[in-house]
Amino acid sequence: MATIKVLPEGLRSRISAGEVVERPASVVKELIENSIDSGAADIRVEVSHGGKRVIRVSDDGCGMDRDDALLCFERHATSKLLDEEGLFDIRTLGFRGEALPSIASVSRVRLVTGIKGSSAGVSLEVEGGEVKDIRESSFAGTSITVSDIFFNTPARKKFLKTDSTELFHIMDSFTKEAISNCGISFSLFTDGREAMLFPKASGPRERIMQVFGPEFLDGLIGVRAGQGHMVLNALISKGTNFRKNRSHQFVFVNSRPVKDQTVSAALYKAYEGILPGGSHPVFFLFLELDPGKVDFNVHPAKREVRFEEKELIYRFIYSHARDAVKGERNEYTGKFTEITSASVPAPRSCPSSAPSPGNVLVSENASLSYRPVVPFIYLGDTFVAVSGTGGLTVIDHHAAHERILYEKFLQQVDLDSCQLLFPVQIKLSHKEYRLILENKDILSDFGIEVDDFGHDVLTVRALPSALNGADLRGILSDAAEGAREGVRPGKSLKESLAARIACHGSVRGREILNQEELSRLLDDLEKTEHPDQCPHGRPTRIFFSLDDLGKLFKRK
Repeated sequence: MATIKVLPEGLRSRISAGEVVERPASVVKELIENSIDSGAADIRVEVSHGGKRVIRVSDDGCGMDRDDALLCFERHATSKLLDEEGLFDIRTLGFRGEALPSIASVSRVRLVTGIKGSSAGVSLEVEGGEVKDIRESSFAGTSITVSDIFFNTPARKKFLKTDSTELFHIMDSFTKEAISNCGISFSLFTDGREAMLFPKASGPRERIMQVFGPEFLDGLIGVRAGQGHMVLNALISKGTNFRKNRSHQFVFVNSRPVKDQTVSAALYKAYEGILPGGSHPVFFLFLELDPGKVDFNVHPAKREVRFEEKELIYRFIYSHARDAVKGERNEYTGKFTEITSASVPAPRSCPSSAPSPGNVLVSENASLSYRPVVPFIYLGDTFVAVSGTGGLTVIDHHAAHERILYEKFLQQVDLDSCQLLFPVQIKLSHKEYRLILENKDILSDFGIEVDDFGHDVLTVRALPSALNGADLRGILSDAAEGAREGVRPGKSLKESLAARIACHGSVRGREILNQEELSRLLDDLEKTEHPDQCPHGRPTRIFFSLDDLGKLFKRK
C-alpha cells in the first residue's frame, strides 16, 4: 500500500502560505508592494491589535475589473510576469503571484476595487481561500481588508507575539517601503489613531528627514556614483556618527528593501580603521541595477537577492563610500588635531626621536600609584599608567568610564541631574518614539526627563551632568532599540538601558584627559563594585607585574 499521498489543495495552500505570510507585517509588506505596482500616489495602512485582528491597505492605483479581481486570488495568477524570460527581467515588486492567495488561505479577506474612470467596481469576500460573496461596488483604486490572520491555523497563530511587538514589525516594514518609494504619500493608522504620515517627498534626503528628523540627517554624508549599469545613491554615517546596533541600516536594490551581505560588507570595509569596536555605521543605500543582473526570486518573502556580478558591486560600493568617508574624516581630523595640539602641553623633556606631543602624550610628573598625579602615556584608545606595586596598568578609559556611569545610573547617585535652560526637542521614528514613552520612568531614574511633544517628537527637559554635550538623539534611539530587543537572562531592562546610555556618556578614545580628569576617573573606578569590567563584559584595565614584563622579554 502506498504511503506517499498528495495533500489536499487547502492544506497545500496553508503550507505554502507559511513561506510568504510569517506575521502581520508580512501581509502589510505584500499589500503595500501591490499598491506600489498599481501606480498608486497615495497609500493608507490601517491596523488593529498589532495587525492580528485587522489590516487594511487602500490605494488610489489603477484598480481591477471583476474578472481580474476574481483571478487575483488564484494561485500563480499574476499580471506582472508573462513568460520565462520575464523571471530574469523583474521590474515590479509583487511578481511571485503567491501573496494574495497565500494571505487569503489563512485569513478572512475583503477586496473592494474598481478601475479609474469606471462607474462599476466589485467587492469580494474570501474566507480561508474560498470566495464567499461577490457584489458590485463603486470604487476607484483598491482596498484590501485582512481580518483574523491565521484563524484556521491555530498552530501558527499561537506563535504570534504581543500586539505591541507585532505592531513594531509592521512599522519597520511600513518605514522601509516609505523610504524606498519617496514619490508616494504614505500614512499609517493604528487602532484608529494616526501613527505615521509621510507626504510625497522630493527624494531620499527629504524622506529620511520626514522619518527621523533634521538632526539625524545632519549626521549623514551623501554618496552618488554611476558606473556602467550601476547607479549608487547613499546617505552614510559621518566619521563621528555611529550606533551600538544595526537598527539604522537600510539597503534598497531597484527600490526593494533587502538584506545583502555583499552590500553591508562593502560599507563596513569603507569605515575600516575608523569604526570603533562594537559600533556600527548608519546607512541608507539605494542601488539601481540592470534587472537582468540581479535575481529577486531567491527568497519567498523577497528579502534577499543574488547578484550576477557580486565582486564588481562590492568594489563599486566600497570605493565610492570610502572616498566619501575619507574626505569627511580628513576634514574632521584636521580640526581635531588643531584643537588637541593647541590644548595639550608638551612634556618637560623629550628625546629628539620621540613622537610629537600631538600623537603620544607623556605626563610630566613621576609619582607612583593611583595618586592625584599619575605618570601615564596615551596609546590610542587606552593609556598606560605606572602602578605603585611595581609594573604597568593598561587602562581603556572609555570602558572604565562606562563602568562608573553604569553604576551611578543604577544606584541613582551623583547624577547631578539639572533642568535644561532650553529644553531640546528630538524627532524619532514612530517606533522609537513609542518605546521611549513606554519606558520614560526608567529614564527618569537616570536623571533624563522626557515629555511627549506629539508627532514623534520628544522634549528632553533634564539631563545628568555626565550626558552634557552627548548625542541625545543617539541616546534615545539606542535606548529604544534596547527596549525593543528585550533583556538577556539574569538582566533587567533597567540594567540593559543603563549600560547603553553609559556607553554614550563615557569618554572616547579621541578625547585626551587632563591630569585632574584622569585622577578622578581612576578614583571613581576604584569605588565601583566591579571595577575590572565594563557593563558589556570588556576589561577596563589589565595589570602587568614586573614578573609578567620579565616573562614577555623571556627573562624568566
